[in-house]
Amino acid sequence: MFSISQDFAPPFKLIAPFFILGAAFYLLSSLLVFSFNADDLFFSNPKVIAFVHMFLLGFIMMTIFGAMAQLVPVVLEVGHFGVELFYAIWPLLLIGTLLMTGGFVYSSQLLPYGGLIVLIAMMIFVIEIFLTIKKVKKLNIVMTSVLLSNTFLFFGVIFGLTMALTYAGAINADITALLKGHVFLVIGGYLSITLMGLSVVLIPMFGLSHGFSLKALKIALYTMSIGVVSVVVGSLFSVPALEYLGFSLATVALVSYFYQVYRIYKTRARKENDIYAISLMFSYISLLVSLAFGIAYLLSSYEPLLLATAWLLFFGFFGFAITGHIYKIIPFLVWFERFSPLVGKEKVPMLVDMVPLNSTQAQFVFSGVGVVLVTFAILFENTQLINAGASFLVVGAFAFIRSVFYMINFK
Repeated sequence: MFSISQDFAPPFKLIAPFFILGAAFYLLSSLLVFSFNADDLFFSNPKVIAFVHMFLLGFIMMTIFGAMAQLVPVVLEVGHFGVELFYAIWPLLLIGTLLMTGGFVYSSQLLPYGGLIVLIAMMIFVIEIFLTIKKVKKLNIVMTSVLLSNTFLFFGVIFGLTMALTYAGAINADITALLKGHVFLVIGGYLSITLMGLSVVLIPMFGLSHGFSLKALKIALYTMSIGVVSVVVGSLFSVPALEYLGFSLATVALVSYFYQVYRIYKTRARKENDIYAISLMFSYISLLVSLAFGIAYLLSSYEPLLLATAWLLFFGFFGFAITGHIYKIIPFLVWFERFSPLVGKEKVPMLVDMVPLNSTQAQFVFSGVGVVLVTFAILFENTQLINAGASFLVVGAFAFIRSVFYMINFK
């Protein structure tokens, strides 16, 4: 288990907007599912692209940036290079996400502006993280994952901006060649590797796990990195063999990561399954099912299987992994800033007291049912199931927002 020091933690007021906006985009993304029908379920549909970018940038990226602002300095045990820069990141990412979403749905002329603003926000984040890491004399495996993931994010954003400019007609580039590279750089290179590195810190910390080996994590990190590079090179130079090699390596990496999490889970001292634990269980089950769907797609070329793979990876795996961690991260940060100075002077709450039981359970149940229903809707191309799933997702999203505000304002 890695050492965690709060001596270098930034103020919570800096981080809170990331979580609040992330929850808001979680709701907006859920509402956007209502706009789909069975005829819309293909990857080149602008509404699908808009939904993916709203969920990816608005919810996943916004929340991860907020968590990284807190976790990077406390794991490295050094202060941020420029912590004030995070006050600029969330407004830029907010504006850029809205412009890009609107650009895909209403006017492609908005895309270059939204893409440029997102690029600026992410470059500020990446450069700040790199300069913070530079202050560390020796990197551990977790910080190596941060370094790798942010390198992939840098190139992924460049690919994305190039595609946005091409989509708007400003330049002429091969979007097809860039698309797979962009997707793999962001999802495989940044999101997956970031989650791998940070969850090996957070899961043991919240589950009180000790004495586990990190060999499987190392295999996952380096295999995923090679896989991402393989897909990017293969897509740019039209070498299908490299692309399939990259897909295979990414699958091996995710399975290895899953085994690492299983080993951590088996060594935990805290045995009870709270909302955090069951959210991660749903998340990893979604990951395994999405991998199975992905393999089935490669064998059958049935496109709904690929869409279901992407849906489960986003709303099932990443969605529940992030919401589950938020139920631990926000109470931990609020407790440290608001209540730790009172320890030994008066009675202070436990972390479990700061998590609203009813709304977190409602979020898990309604969002989980929504994810399952939309998965079946995609597989069977059924509009009624899409609307039913969206209804559950929206109720779950409102419960999630309620939980976030409850935890932030706990007194």
